Amino acid sequence: MILGIGTDIVDIDGFRTQLADPASSFAAGVFTESERVSSAMRPSKDPAVHLAARYAAKEAFIKAWSIGNYGQPPALGWIDLRDIEVVNDRFGRPALRLHGRVADETQKLGALRPHVSLSHDGQVATAFVILERAGSARQDADI
Repeated sequence: MILGIGTDIVDIDGFRTQLADPASSFAAGVFTESERVSSAMRPSKDPAVHLAARYAAKEAFIKAWSIGNYGQPPALGWIDLRDIEVVNDRFGRPALRLHGRVADETQKLGALRPHVSLSHDGQVATAFVILERAGSARQDADI
């Protein structure tokens, strides 16, 4: 059963400017070390593109989670975006891994399976997230 969907879009040039600001701790405050290293190691050699897509994924997850809580007050007043981590399998496919307070609070909706799709083209990065209740027919099927 789908509990929520979310999407987000990020302007890569503006994002690159924010990352490059030497007075800013934005990257360290938003991304896990693993996300920063992984983005720097991508074949494009342009970490800003990959971090922008990951930022969009974090925002899209929050929107999907919010829809899953429709009619209820927000679960958290403040979200540490590092608690929403974009990881890749050995083939480069993205997934979301939840940590800390975000993981604790989302469990109140039941066992969730987040799905994420990342894309970037030109100066735009985007992400789409679907929150599915674990144990649905798709997850339990032998596919």
